Amino acid sequence: MKKLIALLLAGFALLGPARAASDVAWDRFPVEKMTDLASLQNGARLFVNYCLNCHSAAFMRYNRLRDIGLTEDQIADNLMFATDRVGETMKVALDPRQAKEWFGGVPPDLTVIARSRAVAGKGSGADYLYTYLRGYYRDDATPTGWNNLAYPNVGMPHVMWELQGQRRARFVEEKDAHDPSKTVLRQAGFEQITPGTLNSLEFDDAVADLVAYLQWMGEPAQNDRARIGVWVLLFLAVFTFFAWRLNAAYWKDVK
Repeated sequence: MKKLIALLLAGFALLGPARAASDVAWDRFPVEKMTDLASLQNGARLFVNYCLNCHSAAFMRYNRLRDIGLTEDQIADNLMFATDRVGETMKVALDPRQAKEWFGGVPPDLTVIARSRAVAGKGSGADYLYTYLRGYYRDDATPTGWNNLAYPNVGMPHVMWELQGQRRARFVEEKDAHDPSKTVLRQAGFEQITPGTLNSLEFDDAVADLVAYLQWMGEPAQNDRARIGVWVLLFLAVFTFFAWRLNAAYWKDVK
């Protein structure tokens, strides 16, 4: 439990809730992805290829991926690069000292990152991650050459840039709504510099798959819980009807 709390705190420190400095509204994550096994499987593939190089998922075992329709052979042949045992957890070999030197901090564990990012009034953790992963743009003023609308001055570079391509953010000056004597910069779209291997719709869909997997990984039983919850509510509705009629029959002769 102490380790889990420490990982959550590390996640808050490095992936913070839009870092408070960003007023960007969070986009809505397409929740239908959570019940699409093909999307979850593609998200697992993207996670292993683009996230697991630096970020671990120390509370998730590879063989748990059977819950999203993968066989152990498929897991071993396509998703396991850091270990040869399907029962191992998703750990990385990145040296924490090197990570701190390269990125300014140790990349947080991502097992429960989606659950820890929810902010009241802004959206769920999945909404934040969906906005964050699609918010990268080129910025020569940062050490990595990348910046992010949802997380200004982010330390993590854009690892999926080959899929999305390189783009530059456009900003316009406008009067501050709270103080008309001042001006603020408002993001007004992106300018594509170089194309990626995916178009914008395909990239958004791929990010949605990845976020769906991150959301699922934080609580693998959530889809089962939702299905069971529906049956529980139906049972309670039927039981309430019979209880009502039984109560009426019991008291009908009582004056």
